[in-house]
Parts: sequence; structure tokens; C-alpha cells
Amino acid sequence: MEGHHHGKTEVAARSGDSKSGLVLRVLALILTLAASIVVVTNKQTKVVPLKVFDSLPPVNLPVSAKWHYLSAVLYFLVTNATSCGYAAVSLLLTAANRDGKSKHLRILIFVLDALMVALLFSGIGAASAVGVLGYHGNSHVQWKKVCNVFGKFCHQMVASIGLSLLGSVAFLFLVMLPLISSA
Repeated sequence: MEGHHHGKTEVAARSGDSKSGLVLRVLALILTLAASIVVVTNKQTKVVPLKVFDSLPPVNLPVSAKWHYLSAVLYFLVTNATSCGYAAVSLLLTAANRDGKSKHLRILIFVLDALMVALLFSGIGAASAVGVLGYHGNSHVQWKKVCNVFGKFCHQMVASIGLSLLGSVAFLFLVMLPLISSA
């Protein structure tokens, strides 16, 4: 029984040791960095006609959509930036610990990889929920859809969510890698 427990610890400790693990870390870093950049560069301004009175012509007003106007998108950005920073640090630590002498460090990295998966999935869920509201609106509370007006903004958010999803899958594979390699 003792050896069996040690085997599980050993499997968990081997997260990201291999070349494929290093490639997945680099991929996670690049994808979460790209998702963050796409978000912070996302803004769009449109001139929208506003009808004040039926007897008067509409007034044209410039209206902007910016990433920091929505707290869910801000949270999404923070999750991606955090995961990107962690990917960089874990890449350095994993490369420095190639010989595998520090088993505790490998276990810590394994646990933090799993945490990054959860963190990214929560950010993706938050941004996606707001995106669905922007695309469809919500007639029950009279929220109008906005993606028909701010199409570029919405498409850029979809691209960022896709990049982040791929980054989270890279972290998920990092968690699964030791389990696959031991099978």
C-alpha cells in the first residue's frame, strides 16, 4: 500500500518534466499572452443615432465599447495575465529542475497547473456569459443586444476567448501528461 501511494505522488510530481511538457508550457504562455493582448487592444467607437423626440431628427452620438467597461472582461483579462505570468515562472522553474531533484517543486507545479486550468475556465465562463448577452440581449430585463452595433469589438472578444480556451487546454494537458505517461 505504501508503494502505491508513492507511485501516485511520483506521477503527480512528473508534471511538465518532458520535452512535451516544456512545449505545452511555452504554448500556454504564448496563448494566454496573446489572449491578454487581444483584450487590452479591444475597443470600438460607433456613431449611433439617438431619437430624443419623434418630431425632431435623431442626434448622432459617438458611443464606445471598451474592454474595461465590463467587470467580467476585466476578470477574464486578470485570469489570462495571471496564467501567463505563472506559465513564464513555471517554465523557468521546470527548466531549472530538469534533473528532477526537487520533488516538492514538481508537486507544487502540478497543483498550480491544475489551479490555472480552473482559473482560466472561470474567466472564460465569465467573458462568454457577457458575450452571449451582448450577442443576443435579454428581453426579460430589456437588455438590448450590442454585437450588431459593435461587431468588431465582439469578434475580437471571441478571438480572445478562443485563444484563452486553447491556453487552458494546454494547462489541462500539462495536468494530464503525467497520468498519460504512466499508463
